[in-house]
Amino acid sequence: MIDQLVLKKSTIRPWRLDDADSLARHANNRKVWRALRDVFPHPYTIQDAHEFLRRAISELPTTNFCIEVNGGAVGGIGIRLGQEVHRRTAEFGYWLGEDSWGRGITTEAVGAFTDFCFDNSSLHRIYAEPFANNPASARVLEKAGFMLEGRLKNNVVKDGKVLDSLIYARTK
Repeated sequence: MIDQLVLKKSTIRPWRLDDADSLARHANNRKVWRALRDVFPHPYTIQDAHEFLRRAISELPTTNFCIEVNGGAVGGIGIRLGQEVHRRTAEFGYWLGEDSWGRGITTEAVGAFTDFCFDNSSLHRIYAEPFANNPASARVLEKAGFMLEGRLKNNVVKDGKVLDSLIYARTK
């Protein structure tokens, strides 16, 4: 899918096995974990990084990518392709290490990655489902052209709390 997207603030590229140390360092953060689904472990160990990288590198088509800043893996971005009647739809997700927050990296990456997906696939809809207690993620999506479609009340349980989630989508 993507060989490499070189942006002003980051590069989006396939994951590599040598990303493990940087991945574990940036992913092992409770603030990052609180905004993600439970499949993303906390604490995030070097073993978790190695297991994720083995899966990400072997999956076809490649749907999970590294966000690299200054030569280091500082986050991830990817899609989950829909199936059957949803075959032209993909769910979208991303995360960034706390050291890189507030610098416009995620907004730039989300916009460029979404554009790339629309331009290089048969997708017609890409959606994201951030937790309602994460206004920064909602702002990122809005800046990247995603529209709020709705709020799912009491939709998720994260960190022992029942939360609403939001549905944001962008269409081709």
